[in-house]
Amino acid sequence: MSDSTHAPPAFRDTWEPRLRALCEELRATVRTSLTGALEAGSLDALGRAEGIGAGDFAFGLDVPTERLLDGWLERVAARAPLSLMTEDSGWRHRGPDGSGGVRELPDFDHGGPRIAIDPIDGTRNLMHDLRSAWTLVSYCDAGAGPPRLGDVCAGIVAELPDSRGGRFRVVSAARGQGCRIEEREVADGRLLGERRLTADDDDRADHGYFPFFRYAPDLRAPIAALESAFLQRLETQEQALVEHCFDDQYICSAGQLVLTMLGRYRMVVDARPLVAARLGRSTRPSKPYDLAGAVLCAREAGCVVEAPDGSELDFELDTLTPVAFAAFHNPATARRLAPHLRAVLGV
Repeated sequence: MSDSTHAPPAFRDTWEPRLRALCEELRATVRTSLTGALEAGSLDALGRAEGIGAGDFAFGLDVPTERLLDGWLERVAARAPLSLMTEDSGWRHRGPDGSGGVRELPDFDHGGPRIAIDPIDGTRNLMHDLRSAWTLVSYCDAGAGPPRLGDVCAGIVAELPDSRGGRFRVVSAARGQGCRIEEREVADGRLLGERRLTADDDDRADHGYFPFFRYAPDLRAPIAALESAFLQRLETQEQALVEHCFDDQYICSAGQLVLTMLGRYRMVVDARPLVAARLGRSTRPSKPYDLAGAVLCAREAGCVVEAPDGSELDFELDTLTPVAFAAFHNPATARRLAPHLRAVLGV
């Protein structure tokens, strides 16, 4: 695990400005695709599956962003070495060739950063113009091998609003330095407000959102049964008013964690890999690139993010590892609710 306590100067001085500018390019590209489809009278092309990349289906809305990332990698790698992971291509290692161009590098051991980018986390929401998606950046300093969650030292989670949205939010954090949230105008990027994002200390077990993520039909029934058992325990053992324990199925891991940071979600559980394994089924779970930078942001905001069984959340940043997690708005909520989650999971 990384023992760094602060974002390295290379991130603050060089890579953060580059990555924030990239998030803006991605937002503009997605906005152009979305508004163009609406003006043409149909969103069908945005929702058409164009293939399967290294990590997930690539839909029509994804294609321009992956092309943008290809070009960004070539431009940036002409100046400095880096490793870049995307859900479409996996890890790629590039650096200057000494004559103004770019060359492929053999592995991670090049002295540059290791960066995972999910250009659109929540494509299924946005391609139907339903609700926001998010761009997720997970930044790790130089290392000789593939990074793990503990190596992530900075994260950026930038909102991609639907066509009706006139504002967007950007959440960012560096390890040991807390978490901040900005609100900006879509039209010109003008900063409207910025503040430190810090969890409250309320441990309530009702009057809020407590979702168990179960959007896909293959695991919906068994996860709903776990949720029902969990709510029953809250009602009988915590005297919760469960009619005020609300549900939300946001198909966006980074977005779920942002809502947890903001306290809109008091907790969220994604137990799909655990449930699928017990039933001997396959599923399409969250992957490391969907989560890593957002996990850092959530923890820096004071949230608890762990494995559903209460163990430490740890994974290699790749395109394959299935990730189950439980996130609680604050430690007090985790202390109160996590034992009930473990009880219904039987762990």
